[in-house]
Amino acid sequence: MKIVFLDAATMGTTPLTAIDRLGEFERYDNSTAEEARERVRDADVAIVNKVIVDQAFLDAAPRLKLVCEAGTGMDNIDAELCRRRGVAVRNVPSYSTDAVTQHTWMLILALAGRIFHYDSYVKDGRYTRARLHTDSDHPYTGLTGKTIGIVGMGAIGRKVARIAQAFGMRVIYYSTSGTSHCTEYPSVSLETLLREADVVSIHAPFNERTAGLIDYDGLCLMKPTAFLVNTGRGGIAVEADLARAIDEGKIAGIGIDVFVEEPLPSDSPLLNAKHPGRVILTPHVAWASEETRQRLADEIAGNIRKGW
Repeated sequence: MKIVFLDAATMGTTPLTAIDRLGEFERYDNSTAEEARERVRDADVAIVNKVIVDQAFLDAAPRLKLVCEAGTGMDNIDAELCRRRGVAVRNVPSYSTDAVTQHTWMLILALAGRIFHYDSYVKDGRYTRARLHTDSDHPYTGLTGKTIGIVGMGAIGRKVARIAQAFGMRVIYYSTSGTSHCTEYPSVSLETLLREADVVSIHAPFNERTAGLIDYDGLCLMKPTAFLVNTGRGGIAVEADLARAIDEGKIAGIGIDVFVEEPLPSDSPLLNAKHPGRVILTPHVAWASEETRQRLADEIAGNIRKGW
C-alpha cells in the first residue's frame, strides 16, 4: 500500500511513525496542484490538509482508494465526486476540541485582561518611572456577571461555554444551522446575541449560511465594550468590517486566528487598523498544540487502518 502525505508541513516535527508503519510512505511538505497530481499517480491513500481534491486530482490517481483529511474541515475535498468514483473520504472530527478551547480562552483573557498593555507598561519603563504602584489609568475587564454569546454550539462551543460558567458568565448561543440541539443554554437570534453579549466567540463551520454572517451592521449592534473572538473559520466575520469597527470604536477588541486568505496578506485591513492594541492576530494555530498534532497523526493512521 502506497501512502502519500501531500502537504505535511502543517504537522511540523510531529512524528508520523504510526502512518509510516502502514506501508510505503512518502511525505511532501507542500505540493502545488500539478505536483499533487504527479505524486498521487500510483498512490492508494492520499493525505491532504489544504490540497484540493477535485476531478483533475482524481483523474490523475487511478489507484486511489482513500483520501484522509489531516484535520476536521473538508472544504478542499469534493466528497461527492469521490463517492461516485468509489474513493472513501475520512477526516478527524474532534481531535482539536481541547486545544481550540484553550486558544479561544487565551484570546478572550488577553483582550479582557489587557495583558499586552500591562506587559509593555512594565518592560518599556513606564512602570519604573511611575509614582503609583499600579497602572490605575487602564483597568481590565472582569468577566464575572458578563454574557458570552457563542456562534455555533458544537463540541468546542459547549466546552467554551462550560469554562465561561466557571468564570460566572451567562451563556447564550446562536445556532448557525437553524436547529437548536443544545438545551443547556438559551438559543437566541443573532441580533439578540450581538446586542447582549460582552464576548462573542465564533465556533461555526464556513458554509453558505455563515459566509459574511457578522458584518458591519451586525458589529454596530454590539456594545462598544464588547470583544469578538474567531477561532472557527475565516470569512464568518467580515475582515474589513472588523477593522472598521475597531477603528470607529464600535467594539473594544478582536482576537482572530482564522482568515479568508492564509497566510494573511500584507494589505489586510486587519494589519492596518488604527488601534492595533485592540487587535490580537494569531496564525491559525488554535488547533496546533504539540499534543493535538500527535493525536491528529495517530488518528489519521487509524483512519487508514480501517481500510476502505
